[in-house]
Amino acid sequence: MVRRALPVLALLVCLWSAAPAAASDPFSGTGMWIWQLARSEHGDVGALAARAKAAGVDTLIIKGANATQRWPQFSPAVVSALRAQGLNVCAYHFLYGRRPAAEAALSAQLVATGADCLVVDVEGQYAGRYRAAQTYLARLRGAIGPDYPLGFTSLPFVSWHSGIPYSVFLGPGGAQVNLPQVYWKAIGGSVDGVFARTISENAIYGRPIAPIGQLYSRPSAGSVARFRALAAALGAPGVSFWSWQSAAPSGWSALRRPVVPAVWGQAPAPIVLRRGARGDQVAWLQQHLVVHVTSRFDAATEDAVRAFQLAHGLVPSGQTDPATWQAVLAGTPAPVRWTARGARLLRGAA
Repeated sequence: MVRRALPVLALLVCLWSAAPAAASDPFSGTGMWIWQLARSEHGDVGALAARAKAAGVDTLIIKGANATQRWPQFSPAVVSALRAQGLNVCAYHFLYGRRPAAEAALSAQLVATGADCLVVDVEGQYAGRYRAAQTYLARLRGAIGPDYPLGFTSLPFVSWHSGIPYSVFLGPGGAQVNLPQVYWKAIGGSVDGVFARTISENAIYGRPIAPIGQLYSRPSAGSVARFRALAAALGAPGVSFWSWQSAAPSGWSALRRPVVPAVWGQAPAPIVLRRGARGDQVAWLQQHLVVHVTSRFDAATEDAVRAFQLAHGLVPSGQTDPATWQAVLAGTPAPVRWTARGARLLRGAA
């Protein structure tokens, strides 16, 4: 008998619940990103704390490093002073992947500074660097432990940036929370459209999604309110905003408004992959199907999807409809070792 799919909103909840965020973790509530501390209330801790509290901001995410260069603004003195004001203080590290071991050592130094969490910012510079991502995470987790709060932020539409190793950074041993950059005005779409596509493309990684909203370029107060409402409606553990120094007074005012969860006309469904698709989402699917990981949805992958669907009582479409994703992601991805030539399934995985 062919099984029916769960309602899409319920399915999204199932996908996210694979790795729930702790209620007290620094990714819950509202956060604000600080790129340049000196241009954010002139770096005055008292002024930062006062404005944050007035706007309901719980967490500050401050740049601590760029590649292998430490930014001195994320200092023990700043961290301890802000924490004494009752704020969570996290570091973010913009990664390039050229020297992953050195980047991991620097990230561990930021954690040792007293950070409540660490967020790795991985964008186009990291495209194709899967082996570097595995090296970085192995070294970092070896230094900070498997349970330290680690977040991952990147560009929101995975299919537009399919060479970025999302599946490594959000896979086993990676980040516990996914923070996609939902900058609707910069992308040029509506809040609803950009938000929905972000969720559709990221839900398959099974991590709680705590989206980053846009306060730069003066988005309307209404659009900021809508972003917060959509996040609340989909049960996001928290939201944060880029960035302190570029936020206009109207943006700060928008944060002070109460949040009313939105009512979705139609909740976003997980992305449909079919023959011809390429990139990280396909690699993630192939790991769950335990087939050769090529990052290409070819005839062999289509056959594997159909076989999986038949084995699980699903319509054998050869495409990843919501019911197929739910069944596929209920399993554990096959362990792989990424090399310069691609992915290799580890012995015993197949």
